[in-house]
Amino acid sequence: MALIDRYFSKRDLNTITKACGKAEENTSGEIRVSIFSKRPGKMKGLELQEIALNEFYNLGMDKTRDKTGILLFILLKEKRFQILADTGINSKVEQKTWDNIALGLSDYFKKGNYLQGVVNTVDEMGKILSNHFPKKADDWNELSDEVSVR
Repeated sequence: MALIDRYFSKRDLNTITKACGKAEENTSGEIRVSIFSKRPGKMKGLELQEIALNEFYNLGMDKTRDKTGILLFILLKEKRFQILADTGINSKVEQKTWDNIALGLSDYFKKGNYLQGVVNTVDEMGKILSNHFPKKADDWNELSDEVSVR
């Protein structure tokens, strides 16, 4: 059994994907969730933020029109989380805000509420984004809402 399967079923991953779409309904922000089962061998010496940043670029999250991509990165084996936002978001929302939300996700994981934790985190991200980056008339879904799993 793969590590991811101990935490999330295929149905859970679909629920997270739908949560990303719902969270984006009132914002021009683009939310993605990426889950790594474990730290890739070639990234053994890297900090969590560096791994998340690599994934941010790998998913093309820096390519949004208004630089409003934001990634919830989860490293399952280590139960560590990082929320990384593009420069447009960072110009209005401090990293500390995202770090506090990631800390809240940690509490859900400690209680074994994995799916609820991710869905609530995505919802919270969407609410913050909608305050600072409301949906525009010409907005479109620039990035896939699908959960990236590795």
